[in-house]
Amino acid sequence: MGFHTYPLERAAALDDPGRYRYCSREELADAILEGPKGTVLDLGCGTGFFTNDIARFVDRIIAVDIQPEMLELLLKNSPPSNVHPVASSIDHLPIASGSVSVAFSTMTFHEYATPAAHAEVKRVLQPDGLLVAIDWTRDGSGESGPALDERYNVKMAVDQLQTAGYHIVETATRPETFVVIARVA
Repeated sequence: MGFHTYPLERAAALDDPGRYRYCSREELADAILEGPKGTVLDLGCGTGFFTNDIARFVDRIIAVDIQPEMLELLLKNSPPSNVHPVASSIDHLPIASGSVSVAFSTMTFHEYATPAAHAEVKRVLQPDGLLVAIDWTRDGSGESGPALDERYNVKMAVDQLQTAGYHIVETATRPETFVVIARVA
């Protein structure tokens, strides 16, 4: 799909509690806490909306975004002290191999879903590490989120992750989003 960054002039929308309609903090926390304990990685954290929610449940969270300006906004939101922002693309993470227990993305899978990014996330995950991806589905209406042709559906995401060497633990499809939970195989 086409890579693009989120428009900074619309960044305030990333802090809108209406986003919980597509992914609740409880659903995300439940999925993440199913994984091994340790460092958690937020892939495409934006302003830290979900980062800050998850931080209260984990020891350490690395918040990655390719846009340094988004990380500045995250810092303006006064994140908990266990949040560590990192400006980076997902296909070249400055994180030690096997050092992350759980990686998650909320509404950003379509932005980074490449073989290189999948391999890089797998590299930083520990051997029993968990990946939780919640994103807009191509099977949705397109009323919210990116254009339909920029999205994947759950089958497309599963195929990519299996090809990258992940074992699929669970999937779900909802009206506008999908969920894929996978383990490093």
